[in-house]
Amino acid sequence: MTSWRSYVELVKPRVIALMMFTVVVGMLLSRAGWPHWTVLAFGTLGIGLVAAGAAAANHVIDQRIDALMARTRGRPLPRGVLGTTQAIVFAATLVTSGLALLLWVSNLLCTALTLASLLGYAVVYSLVLKKRTPQNIVIGGAAGAAPPLLGWVAVTGQVDAGALVLFLIILIWTPPHFWALAIHRRDDYARAGIPMLPVVRGVPYTTARILYYSIALGGVSLLPVAIGMSGPVYLVGALALGARFIAFAWRLRRDSALAMPTFRYSIVYLFALFALLLADHWLAASGWPS
Repeated sequence: MTSWRSYVELVKPRVIALMMFTVVVGMLLSRAGWPHWTVLAFGTLGIGLVAAGAAAANHVIDQRIDALMARTRGRPLPRGVLGTTQAIVFAATLVTSGLALLLWVSNLLCTALTLASLLGYAVVYSLVLKKRTPQNIVIGGAAGAAPPLLGWVAVTGQVDAGALVLFLIILIWTPPHFWALAIHRRDDYARAGIPMLPVVRGVPYTTARILYYSIALGGVSLLPVAIGMSGPVYLVGALALGARFIAFAWRLRRDSALAMPTFRYSIVYLFALFALLLADHWLAASGWPS
């Protein structure tokens, strides 16, 4: 009998947890007061279910590649713990349930954008870009950047400047985040025939791009202040977090062994940045100077 843990592994729970956190932040930043509890709870769940379905679909699409890579050969499909049909049915169930929830508690625009992000990840990135261009994560990163925008739209029913800023932050964060991992796993990617940037252009070229993107991210992370969405608490925190990211990227240019510490810090960075956005928002609502 197939273990439920194998199905949990298909949805990449740690990735989904961070994504759902950004969804909630997007919802809470979209208005001064609290969103209706049904949108906050079931809207987040709906977006999470679709994202989980996309992750499961990615396991199906990448099972041949996963079998060739040390990092992924222990996943359920390469191990034979789950069959392809089981994974497809599971993914379809998650996606269908998530979209139905969104239609019920949010609005058509949020549902359509969530479906578009699913197609962007599972089809445009996983099926087309990943195997064809070293810019795969730059272009395909738009799907992964969507969650806070989706949360915002679930509440407001429209795409506002704040939603676009949250989207842009994750869009610029994604390449240095994944390229750091790709440097560490470049032999794996080469073995699987995936043209990740360090495989195609080399480590020095990739570390330079990580540095450029981390500097750009530092600037983009200040946009919430520029549009009046956030205040001094966020500003100070964003500057400190960005300086630390740039420091990691600078050191990585001189020592590629720092690829995984850089990758791990990038996760901490994104979580902390969105936590700061939320803290600043609540402080401003309570009368804190902004």
